[in-house]
Amino acid sequence: MLRTRVITAVFLVAAFLSALFYLPPLGWVIFAALVAAVAAWEWGALMGLGATARLALGGVTMAICAAVTTLDPIALGIGPDSSGAAWRLGRWFYLPTAAFWLLLVPAWMKRRWPLPKSAAGLAIGALLILPTWLALVQLRQAGAPALLAIMAVVWLADIAAYFSGRTFGKHKLAPAISPGKTWEGAIGAAIAVLVYGFILSSNLPSVLATNHALLFVVLLLLTAVSIIGDLFESLLKRQAGLKDSSSILPGHGGVLDRIDSLTSTLPLLALLWLGILR
Repeated sequence: MLRTRVITAVFLVAAFLSALFYLPPLGWVIFAALVAAVAAWEWGALMGLGATARLALGGVTMAICAAVTTLDPIALGIGPDSSGAAWRLGRWFYLPTAAFWLLLVPAWMKRRWPLPKSAAGLAIGALLILPTWLALVQLRQAGAPALLAIMAVVWLADIAAYFSGRTFGKHKLAPAISPGKTWEGAIGAAIAVLVYGFILSSNLPSVLATNHALLFVVLLLLTAVSIIGDLFESLLKRQAGLKDSSSILPGHGGVLDRIDSLTSTLPLLALLWLGILR
């Protein structure tokens, strides 16, 4: 099992870094759309859809990404002077997503509502997956190293939460949703993200680099939202009776298992980034 996990991890890292650093803008758009399509296919499993419906859901997701790319390529960085266009398009994706994660999901997890097996469930899936696709595309306009550094916030939070939770964990964070997560792990994640963020603060826009109180709040919020994204998918998998969102990544589960925290954090980061550019 460990050998399979390591081999898959090496392949995933190599494929992701190659795509991130070497694909042209349109190639990166297509790569991110493929990730979104697989995530949508897995979302169909959480909804209890059949094989044909799940394939159709993945196909529709690809079609939506293609339509957005065709209708507004400049907003996706395929062309010059994209910052204004990026905001005009992105706000329609990111603002509803921010409201969903910050306002609705905490209440959802507290009451443990089931995922609707209807158009509402499809709409929620779109609200998670499509803004993540767009954020991956638009944040890359800041440069491949910048996007990698942004995604490292989530990965660092996960790693720090795991090790601090295993070392110091005594108080369960959400035992009915994910018994392994602890408050000590969440605190460890917050400390790691704060240290990482302040080390890189000189490379951030001046509104964050010079306002340490604001930076502190933003980093804590990102850590909290990252944990919420992880817990939310754990809740949906538990309700669907699934251990993983799929088995497409041997030893690692599915794409949604790997991007669960990114679905909550990347759209918020893209919203912040575009707001600062304005």
